[in-house]
This record gives sequence, C-alpha cells and structure tokens, in this order.
Amino acid sequence: MVVSPKLPQNMMASRRVNRETTATQEAAFDITEFRGSFTVMVTPFTEDGAAIDEKALRRLVEWQIEQGAPGLIPLGSTGEFLSVSTDERTRVVEITVDQAAGRVPVIIGTADEWTPKAVRYSKEAERLGADGVMVVPPYYSSPTEDELFEHYRQIAEAISIPVMVYNNPNTANVDLLPPFLARLSEVDNIRYVKESSGDIARVREIDHLSEGRMTVFAGYHAYDSIRLGAKGWVSVCGNIVPRLSADVYDLTAGKEDTAGGGETYHRLLPLLDAISGDLYVSATKAAMALIGMPVGEPRLPRLTLPETKIAGLKRVLADLGVVKDEAA
Repeated sequence: MVVSPKLPQNMMASRRVNRETTATQEAAFDITEFRGSFTVMVTPFTEDGAAIDEKALRRLVEWQIEQGAPGLIPLGSTGEFLSVSTDERTRVVEITVDQAAGRVPVIIGTADEWTPKAVRYSKEAERLGADGVMVVPPYYSSPTEDELFEHYRQIAEAISIPVMVYNNPNTANVDLLPPFLARLSEVDNIRYVKESSGDIARVREIDHLSEGRMTVFAGYHAYDSIRLGAKGWVSVCGNIVPRLSADVYDLTAGKEDTAGGGETYHRLLPLLDAISGDLYVSATKAAMALIGMPVGEPRLPRLTLPETKIAGLKRVLADLGVVKDEAA
C-alpha cells in the first residue's frame, strides 16, 4: 500500500481535458483538492423515460455552473445509477464532462456490486476526463471488512484520479466506520469520503484516525459537519438551489461570516425535509419541474411524486423564491 502525500491547501481542482483540441487528448495536469457544495445530479430522461434527455442534461450542467456549483457528481444515488444501461452511463459521463469543459470538477458515481464492473466504470470515467469517482460499497452482499478493503483497493489502483468513498449504511447495508476509513486512506487515491451515517462526530474522528489523509464531505447535516471540519457536502438540494447550497459551505467555512452559513442552512431546511426520505429522487425531479428545469420522471420502480405532496413542495419553493410563476 502507498500512503498518499498531503496535498497543498486551498487549491482548485486542476485536472482538465482541453476540449478545444481533441476529445482524446490526455489530461495535462493533476487534481489537487475538492472543496464546497458538489451537486449530486439527477439524470434527465425523455418524456417517455426511454432514453437520456441529452439536451436537458447539458442545460442542467450549464445552469449548475452558472449558479456557482463548485463541483458535479452524476450517477450517484440521486442520479438513479442502477436504472441506466451501460451505454447510457457512458453517455452521461461523456456529456457531463464535455459540457463542464474543465470549469468545475466532475466526480462520477462508479459503484457496482461486482468489483470488476466497478473497476471498469472507474477506468472509463478517467478515460473520458472525469476528475474523480464516488463509490458506494457493494450494496447487497454484506461484505466483510477485508472484502470491502479489497474492493476499494482494486478500484483505486486501477486509476490515477481520486476515489471518494460513499458511506451510506441506510441504503448500502454496510457501515464504513472511522477506523476502517483510516485504513482505506492508506491506499493511494482514496482521499475522500461522503459521510452519510448521520453521526456528525465522525467528521473529526475520521480526520484524526486518518491523520488528515481522508477528507470528509457531508452527506447529511451539512452545516454542523462543516463546522466540525468537513470540507464540503454532497448536495441533493443543489439540483434545485445550487447557489444557496454553495453558500452554505462558503459562508460556514469562511472566517468572517459563519453565522450566515447557519442562517442559509436553516432557510434550506424545509426544502431538505421536503425532498428527503424514500421519495427523494421523485421529489427532487418534481421540484425541478416546478422551478422551470424539467428533467423527466424517475424510472421504475420509482414512481412520480404523489399529487398529495406537490402542494407542500410548491409552498417550500415559493418561500425560497424559486418556483416558476405558472407553477405557483
């Protein structure tokens, strides 16, 4: 195992592909560090759900960047990564990386239950110009700690871009505890964790046990996690209000206006509540239609958001001033 070197602080991600020349040109420089509110993007589908809506995906990426999202994560749980074909997965990566055009880091969700497939998806993401990968543990087999370590080790050693481990015990049936994350941090490229256990005390514990090698991004409880030292958050609500989501980190992590981060986060809490729970993908896509950024419906087995929940979602969006006039 190779220990990752400590990288310089406060540097923007810099691994980029020159889109002005050729699509196959090799990236000219390396990743440094990810920071801030990274939107875990929905995947837009056509009206009949039969295909990726490529035009809507490009529009979404462009709008996210215009609104100040400092990073994008397609094909996460919110992106319905289990509900796309292999070819569709490739197109989502190609389009997102191409449209981002090196302006913000793009981290691709490359999880799979079978290690060789996760490796293949990760290698493809790197080849297509991604800046990192995010990997939730195998979500059905209930692997042992040694099996988990081998899974992540093989992914990390197959690529040269950073790996963000995704700890979400509520959905993955596996809880990656801080001592194990510290062990993973000794593997080169495994440098980030999206910590979604709900236990904010783990932020400091992970940093301490990994001796600073593992950078924490919050999954839940963003404001409190950032106050404890998380360097960003993976944001579902960033799909809907990317600027406000970015402000939560920027203000909370700033030295001059930490109170503003708390105020912004509390302003967002009704929206976070409205799009949380089992229907979070359906609710997020419904909200995006209400703000004038339609991305189609979720794919089965997910259903559209029940009509009984639409009115409450409209009120939350109206209070934030983002609902379209005709939808209000």
